[in-house]
Amino acid sequence: MTSPSSVPSYAVRVAEDPADREACFAVRKEVFVGEQGVPEDIEYDAYDATAVHVLAVREDGVPLGTGRLLYGEAATAKTGGDPAVGSLGRLAVTQAARGLGVGAALVRAIEDAARARGLAAVDLHAQTHALGFYERLGYVAYGPEFPDAGIPHRAMRRAL
Repeated sequence: MTSPSSVPSYAVRVAEDPADREACFAVRKEVFVGEQGVPEDIEYDAYDATAVHVLAVREDGVPLGTGRLLYGEAATAKTGGDPAVGSLGRLAVTQAARGLGVGAALVRAIEDAARARGLAAVDLHAQTHALGFYERLGYVAYGPEFPDAGIPHRAMRRAL
C-alpha cells in the first residue's frame, strides 16, 4: 500500500488544443495498439474530429490517460439511436498510472461533459475484463457479449 504522499498529483481536463489531443492519441496508441494489439488503422476514426476528448496529466505534464465522448448524431449508431445518450469510448490509462484513480476521474469528466451538453445518460462498450470497474461507477451491462477489435465487450449504460 502506498501512502497518499507517494501518489503523483494529476489533473483531468478537456483536451482543447492540438498538443492535448496529440497526448490523447499517444496514450491510446500505447494502450490499445501497443499493449492490446488493436490495429492502428481502426484505433483512430472519423469520430475523433468531433468528439470531446479528456486528458489526465501528471503535474510534470506526462499524460496518464484519456477518453472521449461522442454525442448527437455521432453517438446514435452506438447508443441505439437515442439522441439524449452519449457514448463514452477509447478510455485508456497508461500502465504506470493504473490504480491511482485516473480511470474513474476520466469517466466522471466525460459524464460532466455529457451533462453540459444536456444528455440524460452515457453508454459505453466495456471490455469484459473491465465490467467490474464500470459497475463500481454506476454502469449497468445490457445485451449480449460481442467482439470489437477481437476483444470481448458488453454494452453498459448509466443515467446521469
